[in-house]
Amino acid sequence: MRAEGAPRGEGQERFTSPGKGRGLRARQRFAPGELLFSCPAYTCVLTVSERGNHCECCFARKEGLSKCGRCKQAFYCNVECQKADWPMHKLECSAMCVFGQNWNPSETVRLTARILAKQKTHPERTQSEKLLAVREFESHLDKLDNEKRELIQNDIAALHHFYSKHIAYPDNAALVVLFAQVNCNGFTIEDEELSHLGSAIFPDVALMNHSCCPNVIVTYKGTLAEVRAVQEIEPGDEIFTSYIDLLYPTEDRNDRLRDSYFFTCDCRECITKEKDKDKLEIRKLSEPPSAETVQDMIKYARNVIEEFRRAKHYKYILCLAFLLPLMACFASFKSF
Repeated sequence: MRAEGAPRGEGQERFTSPGKGRGLRARQRFAPGELLFSCPAYTCVLTVSERGNHCECCFARKEGLSKCGRCKQAFYCNVECQKADWPMHKLECSAMCVFGQNWNPSETVRLTARILAKQKTHPERTQSEKLLAVREFESHLDKLDNEKRELIQNDIAALHHFYSKHIAYPDNAALVVLFAQVNCNGFTIEDEELSHLGSAIFPDVALMNHSCCPNVIVTYKGTLAEVRAVQEIEPGDEIFTSYIDLLYPTEDRNDRLRDSYFFTCDCRECITKEKDKDKLEIRKLSEPPSAETVQDMIKYARNVIEEFRRAKHYKYILCLAFLLPLMACFASFKSF
């Protein structure tokens, strides 16, 4: 049922999902390929290895990016992107100059620093929080074991070490909660080849619960997350995404869900396990393809995706729903 005064989007609403807590529910019908909603990043960080290839602000990939005149390590499309990113980049610019090659906070630490800065400069609700505010994120603090708590304390130490100049810190207990929230609700942004571009916070996207039979897929245009249907969705249906790689068999999927998100999935696929045999066969391939073959497969898939995008056809999304997991499978062969 919908909670009293629960926020609504144009085609979806927040509600209390039986046995799952908060969730997202459709208020209208959506056909496969149709956009349910988009969500700009509340805040994001470009991974260090992609600096010089992508704009630090909008994540656009292009030649001839302009670099920050001070640290020489952040690159931008133009002056507008550089100015827009300055409130976040200034948290790191002087520190990168001081620490040089020793500047190495994790993406989780960088993302958390930006959340603290954003909450101070924009205490009001943002366009990314129409349905769920960052402060409402689940932390699952009571489920953290000693190892996870120790990792969070290491992150807190790194935050103090690298970001002492521009951030007003809450107390340690509040930082533990915030890092736990980021660990459970952060997103990895990938390009069409499933290469890692960075990390981000998308509050409204984080409202969706998990299913191993998802009815939507999340894709990215720069720092904008788009949620599109991959199945027919009727008014009143809960909107489910997948938190993990669906190419793993049931026990492996649930091990990952318990470790990262502290629950066991009870969707139809987890109950029936009807696809486990095929997935185990994929994982047990004795003669994986060569690296060159994998690259050719990924190149072909990318070209197909690009053709559908140019055509602006709804089947482009169905193509994504099929090809992205397939590309992930091909990429995983390289580590076998």
